[in-house]
Amino acid sequence: MTFTIHIDGSDAHFGCEPNETLLDAALRQGIELPYSCRKGVCGNCRGQVIQGQVANTTDTPSGSEAGPMGADEHLFCTTWAASDLRIRPRSWQRIDPALRKTLDARVFRISQAASDVSLLHLRFAPGVRAKFLPGQYLQLVLADGQRRSYSMANAPHDNDGVVLHIRHVPGGYFSSQVLPTLAPGDSLQVELPFGDFWWREDRDRPLIMVAGGTGFAPIQSIIGHMVRRKIDRPITLYWGARQPEGLYAQDTIAKWQRTLSRLRYEPIVSDSIAPGWSGRAGLVHEAVLADHTDLSGHDVYACGAPPMIQTLRKACHEQRQLPQDAFFSDAFVY
Repeated sequence: MTFTIHIDGSDAHFGCEPNETLLDAALRQGIELPYSCRKGVCGNCRGQVIQGQVANTTDTPSGSEAGPMGADEHLFCTTWAASDLRIRPRSWQRIDPALRKTLDARVFRISQAASDVSLLHLRFAPGVRAKFLPGQYLQLVLADGQRRSYSMANAPHDNDGVVLHIRHVPGGYFSSQVLPTLAPGDSLQVELPFGDFWWREDRDRPLIMVAGGTGFAPIQSIIGHMVRRKIDRPITLYWGARQPEGLYAQDTIAKWQRTLSRLRYEPIVSDSIAPGWSGRAGLVHEAVLADHTDLSGHDVYACGAPPMIQTLRKACHEQRQLPQDAFFSDAFVY
């Protein structure tokens, strides 16, 4: 049977089949809830179930990085309905499910940005363009049916293909086994767009952008879009890496600064004794907190590992007066 899921405080509702999660059901019917990893790790999709019965993939609300959860809180990406429900997500919006497309792409170029990062340039067929918002991600659909998610680093105007920042993960199926076999001209299939991490252009607050490692990719899409549109807004960009070579887009950032007069860049290296590094050392989220005692008038966009995002989110809300609706994140789960 199909269960009916009502969103508290609104007339919005959607149907949920017994074999699909609340998140998947909502997205299928044009209702986007906050989400990122879709694996029960990042905690972005957590929300309240205030009426009805649910079933989870684990005995308790899952999510190793989600932090303590209340008795009525669940991660909607790992929660199934067992009855009609009334839910209270952190936010929601209507979207057009028809905008998501599956496209064929060919490898155009693979370049090495750092010892553990490759840039994969894909091109679509002549005349084919992809629509997405700056900051969103796609899924590579592999030959055996497996999927891998990567943020698009190119801005939406540059949409005859995509650029992906691939971190080499030890033992990772795509980065270790598939990527080394690819050559220019090889075919891949992509589905896009995904994610509610995208720049809210209608908000005029100063921006704090925080990237850890290849979390720089969606930030590059957002700032590249601002450069294209000549939107010169106060931005502080924090980019953290273990080694200096992990900050692999210094020339790009320098070009941005020539166009965006109010872009401030703070590179952070966590290895304090990294050879040749005399800049700022430490953890990237700690640099943000050290520089800002009051974030009540800002928007924060953060991309990287779930622990960094969860720690930063909690500190921004509880210690730096950041409004609940002013933190946007994309957790990179490997």
